[in-house]
Amino acid sequence: MRRYAAVLRVAVVGLLVLGLALPPLAAALRPLRERVASAGAAASSGSWADEHAFYKRDDNDMSPYSWNITGTYKGSWSFAGATNGSSRFLEFMTSKGDSVLELLSTPTKISGVHYVQGTITFHDVIDKSHDRGAAQIRLEGVYIWPFRQLRMVANSGADGEPLQEEDYFLSNPYHLLRIFSSQVFQDSSEEKNRRKNSLTHDMEKHCNIEIAAKVVRVSTNQNEGEHEKYRLEGLMESPSVDDDGECFSSILLNSTSLNVEAYYNKAVNYTLMVTFISFLQVLLLIRQMEHSNTQSGAAKVSIIMIGQQAIMDAYLCLLHLTAGILVESLFNAFATAAFFKFVVFSIFEMRYLLAIWKASRPLNSGEGWEIMRRELSVLYSRFYGILLGGILLMYELHNFLRPLLFLMYSFWIPQIVTNVIRDTRKPLHPQYILGMTATRVAIPLYIFGCPSNFMRIEPDKKWCIAVTAFMGIQAAVLLLQHYLGSRCFIPRQILPEKYCYHRKVEDSTNQPIDCVICMTTIDLSQRTSEYMVAPCEHIFHSGCLQRWMDIKMECPTCRRSLPPA
Repeated sequence: MRRYAAVLRVAVVGLLVLGLALPPLAAALRPLRERVASAGAAASSGSWADEHAFYKRDDNDMSPYSWNITGTYKGSWSFAGATNGSSRFLEFMTSKGDSVLELLSTPTKISGVHYVQGTITFHDVIDKSHDRGAAQIRLEGVYIWPFRQLRMVANSGADGEPLQEEDYFLSNPYHLLRIFSSQVFQDSSEEKNRRKNSLTHDMEKHCNIEIAAKVVRVSTNQNEGEHEKYRLEGLMESPSVDDDGECFSSILLNSTSLNVEAYYNKAVNYTLMVTFISFLQVLLLIRQMEHSNTQSGAAKVSIIMIGQQAIMDAYLCLLHLTAGILVESLFNAFATAAFFKFVVFSIFEMRYLLAIWKASRPLNSGEGWEIMRRELSVLYSRFYGILLGGILLMYELHNFLRPLLFLMYSFWIPQIVTNVIRDTRKPLHPQYILGMTATRVAIPLYIFGCPSNFMRIEPDKKWCIAVTAFMGIQAAVLLLQHYLGSRCFIPRQILPEKYCYHRKVEDSTNQPIDCVICMTTIDLSQRTSEYMVAPCEHIFHSGCLQRWMDIKMECPTCRRSLPPA
C-alpha cells in the first residue's frame, strides 16, 4: 500500500499542475529517448510532443474506462543504438528479439490516471548463469490516459506482498496455457518463477529500470468484432544506482495487444480437433475388432501394441483434463476432449486388450473363476503400474521429452516383431493401420509444427519430419507384411524352417478321402496347392483349412495345434 500511495501522490501532483503547466508537463511525459534526441530541436509533425493536439482530438472519448489497456502485448525489442553495450545481469544473444508484456490497469480515484502493474518478458536473452533463453521483469507505474502515456519502473516484490496482477494472470487463458505448456514441454514453473524473481530483485538493487511508452488505439477489422486493439511504443532504460553507467543499453519496445478471444477460439478449435480424432479412432478400433473377432484373429494381434496405445490415450486424457482445470474458462472444451480420450482407452482399447489376452490363453479358459480373476488382476496391475511409472519417468526426464515421445510413437514395432516371430497372416486391417498412423501423429504435429499453436511452443520442423517419417516407415512395413507376407523383408537364409502344408501324398489304398470341413471328396491327383496336409497327416482342401485356421489354429479332426501356414 505504501508503494501504491506513493504512485498516486506523484499522479496527483502532476494533475494539479496540468492546467497551469501543460507544455512543461507534456515535455516531461515524452519518452526519455525523445527528450534527449529532440533537445533544442523543433517538434516534427506527428511527434509525441504534440500531446495537447492529441488531447483535443479525443474530446468525445474522455471516460477513464474507455481506455482499458489491460491485456497481453506481444511484439519485439531492439537496441536503440548500433551495439548492445554491456550488461551486469543479462547477456543479449542478438540485437533484437521477441517480447511479451502483461499489463493490468486499475482506475484510480483521480480522473484520467490508472495504476498499472505487469511483467515484461524478453526472449533471446540469458542471465549470467546461462540457464535459460528468456528474462522476466516485474513492473508497476501509472498510465495517464488523456495523453496516452505509460510510465513504469521495475518492482521485485521484495516486501513479500503478492502483486495485484497475479489475480489477472490466474484468469487469463493466454498466460495460464503458457504455464501449462512450460510445465509439460519445457521447464517447471516453480523453478522458472524462482529464477525470474531473483533476477528482478538483483537488478532492482543496482539498476533504475524505467519504461516510457505511448499506448494508442489502432483500427480493428470486422473479424475481430468489438475487441479494442492497442499498440505500445516506448523505450526502456536502466541507469545505474551508483552512477557507474547504464546496466544495459536502451531498448526500444514495439508491441501490439493480443485478441484474447481469438486465442480462446484457437484453443477451442484444438479441442474440437482432438474430439474429432478420438471419434475417428473409435471407428477404426471397431473396424479392427470386427476384422479380428475370432479367437485365432485376436491372438495374432500384439497385446503390447494395443497396451501402448491405451497408455498414450490415458496420458492425453489426463493432460487435457489438467489443462481444463487450470484454465477455468476453457474447462468445457478441454473436458470434452478428455472425455472422448477416456472413452477410447477405457472402453474400446481396454476391451480389445482383454479380448487379445483371452485369445492368447485358450487352454486356460476353462479354469476356475479364482484363477481367471487372479490373472486379470495381474494384467490390470501391470497396465496401471506402467501408466503411473511412465508419469514419474517423464517427470524426472522432462528435459528429454521429445526422445520419450519418439519411444512412445514406436507402438507399431511390437506388432511387426510379433508378425515375424509367429509368421501371422493379416492381423491388422489396412484401414486401421493407415487411420491410426494419421490420427496419432496429428496432435504432436500441431504442438511442435504449427507456428501459431495456442501453447506458443516454438516449431521444430526437423523433429516433426523425423516423427512423421518414423511413423510412415512403421506403417509401410506393416502394409508390406499384410500383402506380401510377414517375413517378406527377411532373407531366406536366416529364416527358421517352416512346415510345408502343400506336400505330396501317396494314395496307396485308392480310396476317396473326404474333407471333414466341407464334407466333399479331395482329389489327390490334382496339384498340391489344391489341398493341405496337417502335421497329424489329416488332409483338407486348401481354402477350407485356411478359413478354419483364421478361426482356430487346431486340427478339425484331432484338435492338435497347427503351425502357421
